[in-house]
Formats: sequence, C-alpha cells, structure tokens
Amino acid sequence: MTALFVDALNAQNPIFDTDSYKYSHASQYPAGTEYVSSYIEPRRGWDGIDQVVFFGLQIELAKLADIRITQAMVDEAAPFLKAHGLDLYLPGWQQIVDAHKGRLPVLIEALPEGTIAPVSIPQMRIQNTDPACYWLPSFLETRLLRAVWYPSTVASLSRYVMGEIRKRLTITDGSDAGAEFKLHDFGARGASSGESAAIGGLAHLVNSMGTDTAMALVYARNFYGAEMAGFSIPATEHSTMTALGEEGELAQMRALLDNNPTGLVACVSDSYDMMRAVNDYWGDALRDEVLARDGVLVVRPDSGDPIQIVPDVIEALMAKFGYSTTAQGYRLLNDKVRVIQGDGVNRFSIVEIMEVMMKRGLAIGNIAFGMGAGLLQKVDRDCFSYSMKASALFRNGDWHDVYKDPITASGAKTSKRGRQGVMRTDSGAFVARRLENIPKGAEALQAVFRDGELLNIQTFPEIRARVWPNHFA
Repeated sequence: MTALFVDALNAQNPIFDTDSYKYSHASQYPAGTEYVSSYIEPRRGWDGIDQVVFFGLQIELAKLADIRITQAMVDEAAPFLKAHGLDLYLPGWQQIVDAHKGRLPVLIEALPEGTIAPVSIPQMRIQNTDPACYWLPSFLETRLLRAVWYPSTVASLSRYVMGEIRKRLTITDGSDAGAEFKLHDFGARGASSGESAAIGGLAHLVNSMGTDTAMALVYARNFYGAEMAGFSIPATEHSTMTALGEEGELAQMRALLDNNPTGLVACVSDSYDMMRAVNDYWGDALRDEVLARDGVLVVRPDSGDPIQIVPDVIEALMAKFGYSTTAQGYRLLNDKVRVIQGDGVNRFSIVEIMEVMMKRGLAIGNIAFGMGAGLLQKVDRDCFSYSMKASALFRNGDWHDVYKDPITASGAKTSKRGRQGVMRTDSGAFVARRLENIPKGAEALQAVFRDGELLNIQTFPEIRARVWPNHFA
C-alpha cells in the first residue's frame, strides 16, 4: 500500500491489527497464567435462521501462516502505541520474535468448513502453545472473529434463500434442477471494500454458481483450490441501453442480439417504459430474432414494486412468446425467454415475489434473482450475535473456568465455561460439551493451524458437498 506522507507506518504490521485496549491485557491476567482457551460461536438465531454455515476461516489462516513478526515490526509499533496511550507488551512479542522466528504460537481447532450447525455451537477454539504467550489468543480475537462472522453470516443467509427457492421451484416445476443459477450475486459495488466483496461473494458461492463478483472467483481459487467457482453472462446496464437516447433503445436491443447470437444474454429493459419494451420491442419488433437465437434472452425489470412488476412482466412476455404448463399446473415461459429481478431484492422480498407468482399460477422456473447489498452488505456481527470468549485459564497447574453471566442481560450473554468442544449425539445433532467430557475420537473441532502452519486444508468442492450434498457435481 502506497502512503501519501513521509514517516509512513507499515499498514501490514500484524501488531496493529487488534482493538487498542487489548495492548493492556497481558498484565491483567492472574499471576501464574500459562494458557488461555477461547472459542467462537453464533449465540442466537437471526429472524428465523437458526442453522449457521461455518465458512471462511481458511482465508484468515492462510494470512496468519504468512505472518513473521520481526524486530522491525516490534520497534515500529512500540513508540507509536506509546503515543496512542498504551504500552506494547514487549516481553511477549520479543518471545515470538526470538523463540518462534516470528511465527504465532497458537493452536486453532475448528469445525470443517461447510458444516451446518445450530446456533450456540462453538465453531472454533484457540489456545496458545507457548506459556509466555498466554495473552495471544485474546489479542487475535479482533481478526479471528471478523474472519468468521462475516462469511459465515453471508453463507447462512445465501443458503436460507437458496432453500426457499429450491422448495418452491420443486413445487411449481417438479424439481429444483437449475436452482444453483437462481440466486446471482450483484453485491460487489455495494460492499464496504474489495476484500469484503471477495470474501462475501465467495461465501455466497458455497450455495450458488451465479455471480458477478469476479474477485470472489479469485479467492475461491487462491484459498480453496476451485478452478472456476461461478459463472456469469453478457448483460447490459443503463449506460449502454441509454447511449442512443430513448429513440435508440430498440437499436441497442437489436445490437445486443446481433452481437450475441448464442447463449444467455440479459437486458435491463426499464430505461424508459418497461411494458413498451416488453410488448413492442422484445415481443414484436425483435420477437422473431429472440425465437431464432440459439440461446435465452433474460429480461430484467429494474424499477417499480417487484411484487407487482415481476408477475406482470412474466405474463406480458407469455402473451407475446407463449408458455407451457408444468405437470404441477404452473405456467412456464417459452424456453427462449426468462426474467431476472435485481432491484428491491432481499431474503424477504424474494419469498414474497415467489408467493405472488405462485398465486398467479406462474412457475418459479420463470425467474432468477440478483441480490446486491442485501446479500453482501446488510449484515453485521449482531445478526447471529457472534462472539469470541475466553472460557478457561491454565494457571498454577490447573485449568480454571472463565465465564460471564451478566444479570442485566437475562441470560442472553452468558458465556460457556471450561475448554469448549463439540460432538455429535447418536441422533446426529451437534452439541457443545466441555472438552474433557467428549469421548476420545468424538471431538468435531479439528486442528487447522498450529504454530504458524496450516493443517487440514479444505477444498471448495468438499465444502459445497457438506452444505448441499448431491447438488454440486
């Protein structure tokens, strides 16, 4: 990262990547503390979603494996933090530099990525491996919690919506074939950063194969070994459809078809008059060309109330291009034409649109959805009340429980006690247990990082198979 001023700091110095108050914590632990065990969990459900997809930790582990704390980093951070009002714990950081050659002496254990578990089940556990670095697990909370809550929340949201689509697609069309292209990621421009778009977009691809977030595909290959995790198609935007003015819109539509004689192509059609575009342009002037193509035209409404616009547009297209009736009794557009809705789309409106379509006898196979900020940006840590808490300290030769139970929270923020583990019951359900109470070989949390090295690297196909068995080849 290029700095604009002299005396710039190293923005990649890992010592700076924490909450400021954590610099003061090394001296706050009881005398004799040698090890700290902490865990991450989603504490509660989110508006009807109480199953959480664990995903994204491996991206952060790859970054942690690259970290080498140097003397220069320590020497840079200490005076800067002093000016900030805090003292860097020099003995601990010097131990990392001298004894560990800059690698982070921690053990991280986690559920396999793609695991679906109820809320209140720990997804990750961390403990220091060097007793001189007892303060390190909590120091890493900032980046570890950030690395887990965001992609897991997006993946869980996306899975929920995909489940709603698959359920209704089966009802109206007889199967959920093709569902993996029914929810498309339009969220890159609405994300808080390029990296947020990449990570969130990748989390969506756990459930789908439709995306316009190209960086998500880069992360899929770089961190999970996916050759190509998602796909897109040629599509217009308003800047291209209005380039010749209102009188030239039809010409732009014709050029789109001429330039793309085969395959799927999408066209935003509301630049001036949506129903004119459907009835006069696509359904009349260009009808023969649309029907003659070796491919599918996807018409995109982009304004108005989607609850009304979507079924109106589908029915108008049916009047021009015809339709068939599924074995389940729902009308399905001519195979040459489909619709995608990308405006006003969130997990609630998608269900409302589909319900209205079904009431009007329209198959879900007619529609795909493009989800933007509602997918990648309108989420936060509080959606599932994600938290990382210390639950046990080893001091003076014994493990001691650590927990909080604030009376004012009425149990909502009570944390777990003791070293936390996870196991499956005989019925297959995940349950949280104290580590010492889990039978040997039954622990679900697996070692994924130890002392600067990645362990048990997982691939994208493996993760998809856990989330959607038998749905991704």
